[in-house]
Amino acid sequence: QVQLVESGGGSVQTGGSLRLSCAVSGGTFSTRNMGWFRQAPGKGREFVAAISWSGGIKYYADSVKGRFTISRDNAKNTMYLQMNSLKSEDTAVYYCAAHRAGDLRGGEYGYWGQGTQVTVSS
Repeated sequence: QVQLVESGGGSVQTGGSLRLSCAVSGGTFSTRNMGWFRQAPGKGREFVAAISWSGGIKYYADSVKGRFTISRDNAKNTMYLQMNSLKSEDTAVYYCAAHRAGDLRGGEYGYWGQGTQVTVSS
């Protein structure tokens, strides 16, 4: 059974930075495409970023492009999301997920973490 555990969330001021981590166990992390999603209060879950198994292909939502960076360390079975220049609209619960099929930005993700809260305030 694949398990994903996010960490690194917290409260920061506008313009600050956070680094989220997603530790994966129970599967072959190095062969899995992965993604980050988020859900703000009262809104649906939205795609944030995705990375191919090798790290060679990355996608970002337009709203985070240039501010967020997705990366992975296959030796540590861990994926990261470096978030800079944070805005209040980035406030959400952030989830990591393992891709199963289809497009990395909108396809099927089969395994999900429990989420970590990110709160950005002025």
